[in-house]
Amino acid sequence: MLPEAPARRNWCPGLARPMPTGDGLLARVHPPLGILTLDQARAVAEGARRFGNGHLDLTARANIQIRGVTEATRAPLADLLGDVGLGDVRADGGPQRLTLTSPLAGRDPDELVDVPRLARAIEAAGLDIPGLPAKTLVVVTGRRDTALPEADCSVIARGPAIVAIAIESGQGLRDIATCGEGEAPGLIGALLAAFARTGRRRMRDLSDDERTALAETLDVKVLAQDPARCRETEPGGISRSRVPFAPTPGRHEGNASQILVIDAPFGRCTADAFDRIVVAAVAIGASEIRLSPARGFVLSAAADVPAPSVLEGLADAFITAPDDPRNRIDACTGAPGCASGSTPTLADAGRLAGALDRDVSAHVSGCAKGCARPGPAELTLVGRDGFYGIIIGGAPGDEPAWDLPIEAVLERLGRAKTVGLAAAFAPDTAATEFGRTRRPA
Repeated sequence: MLPEAPARRNWCPGLARPMPTGDGLLARVHPPLGILTLDQARAVAEGARRFGNGHLDLTARANIQIRGVTEATRAPLADLLGDVGLGDVRADGGPQRLTLTSPLAGRDPDELVDVPRLARAIEAAGLDIPGLPAKTLVVVTGRRDTALPEADCSVIARGPAIVAIAIESGQGLRDIATCGEGEAPGLIGALLAAFARTGRRRMRDLSDDERTALAETLDVKVLAQDPARCRETEPGGISRSRVPFAPTPGRHEGNASQILVIDAPFGRCTADAFDRIVVAAVAIGASEIRLSPARGFVLSAAADVPAPSVLEGLADAFITAPDDPRNRIDACTGAPGCASGSTPTLADAGRLAGALDRDVSAHVSGCAKGCARPGPAELTLVGRDGFYGIIIGGAPGDEPAWDLPIEAVLERLGRAKTVGLAAAFAPDTAATEFGRTRRPA
């Protein structure tokens, strides 16, 4: 029997071990490298309709989740997806998928290493490591100038066929080694095995001494000093703040090709809407659908294909333009789909999108777990007993000073456009109307 829904962000569901939620069991599918063939995509949509409630979630690790699965349907769902190559790859509680790559990996002309081949080799190296925590994540990028998502370990191109290996320190990335592309999988395997032996859940939880000991497990010759192989390498570290890791919604032109980026509003769509992505892929001659860590889909087409009209045909159900206000809001499932939520976060996030200033980022979380965005946002709303705790510039786990209903939040957002967020949501004004003050201002 599966335990009750977790009260913290520590469950990594798969197909064999789905997670209890407010609308049944949630089964997560981990496509290798975040890529679905069209037949696999059709199977996911079919599985969501036949064995779930027809709703799909897209995750920040480029995985896809089927909601509303039951005890009676989880086995046939696992069989259906296993038959098309989407089954779980390990049964020991370790990560079903270890690496995260850009949805443009292998197609970006500015990449300096073969990212798909490197990621596959790292996956193979990690598969046999016992005790590796389920949430362990290795980001692999072929560019020097990519804004990197948070991970335990990152492998970053520093020159042609040269990569840096960096680990998360809690205050940012710590560059611990530079090596040839072919050496990286073995070194990452040794690093992850040493990490598993520490018993920690994430590398950011390591002490400074543990982190130093972990780095010392790598006995590697530093190759980045070769100017012929590493021209223009930035001295002293790795950039987090340049080219987005995932492309923005819309149409992008490439070398003799075009890329269509379609995000799911707040990371959710129906199985029927997902079928429309498959139909769009067929229409433009795409052979696969790449999942994006921005919670959407990436399709590739030849340059002469009339892709803009296909993109326009999806605009009623998806985000297809970079200036869509929903791009600035992260939201979890909330009530009633999640047992931990007390507010309808998806509906409220939609209302928020129309009121939010264009330069403000927001997070609407059904509870303090912050599944959609664990880090800070300019405005964070945390559901509690039907109200929202207001956090300015903080994360969902921070303590809000006061609670407001969504109507009061929307009214104050209108005020924020002239006086700013901090003034509009100041406790002395928020406490005078329908809200609840949690502590003295």
